[in-house]
Amino acid sequence: MHEELRAALAGLLDGLPPKQAAQAVERLIANYRGRTPTDAPVLRDRADVAAYAAYRMPATFEAVRAALAAFAARVPDWSPATHVDIGGGTGAATWAAAATWEGPRSTVLDWAQPALDLGRELAVKTLPDTAWQRAVIGEGLSVPAGTDLVTVSYVLGELRPEDRRAVVAAAATAAATVVLIEPGTPEGYLRIREARTQLTEAGLRIVAPCPHSDTCPITPGEDWCHFAARVNRSSLHRQVKGGSLPYEDEKFSYVAATTLDATPAPARIIRKPQLRKGQVLLDLCTAQDGLQRTTVTKRHGTHYRDAREASWGDDWS
Repeated sequence: MHEELRAALAGLLDGLPPKQAAQAVERLIANYRGRTPTDAPVLRDRADVAAYAAYRMPATFEAVRAALAAFAARVPDWSPATHVDIGGGTGAATWAAAATWEGPRSTVLDWAQPALDLGRELAVKTLPDTAWQRAVIGEGLSVPAGTDLVTVSYVLGELRPEDRRAVVAAAATAAATVVLIEPGTPEGYLRIREARTQLTEAGLRIVAPCPHSDTCPITPGEDWCHFAARVNRSSLHRQVKGGSLPYEDEKFSYVAATTLDATPAPARIIRKPQLRKGQVLLDLCTAQDGLQRTTVTKRHGTHYRDAREASWGDDWS
């Protein structure tokens, strides 16, 4: 899906004045960082949508794909037949679901018709069976009962608190599996933490990234749980975002919860492993002992090799 999405995005800004694109991106950055909750669509017109797709879709795709992959690793014999992407805009999470599983029938719900129109245009060749429906993202939202998978990515921070709770409740009531993704900032983590509690209170079990469904052991204000996904920048991406590096790391926080018979990993690596001479330091969130640092040395044999190859966000046992 990487190359298919890149091909679909190519030429998206043709004919759009650079200044207009830059202004749209600046406004979208403010909303993306979650400091402007609203009860109106963030994407207002074609210029906004084109700038958003070029600016955010590659990073959103990689973050959602990483979160879905972490969940899929815990349920290797399951795949969703139906998928609803709440507030999906131009459909990055739908592309990510198609990159994770074969053949889910996706429906994108969003309140911005220009976003839905462009999403349909981008996906028409690769994901032609996707449905694009206008809906109010907040109180009154409904999700079809029996939906296999609901994703909500980079949306909660745009919503007022009451709408945020309504969206999570709608997902938790209707879906077998709910995956929520927010920016990897302290604020984004707090929104995920709040939604995580709401999901467990609704009877879902946490499968990733947490190794348990108990209270998160992180003390708010002292630290936050987040991960990183590598994004290869296309020339279009660099044009919109600036900078010269061929890649960037998208920081994100997420939670995956389910009613399925799934067991979380015994532990999760929550920081980039630190390589030392003859040893690897791993910061872990564990099922039994909360947060802990583990030192793996050459004396641990295959565990040492595994630790040297491990990445931030991986399972650990």
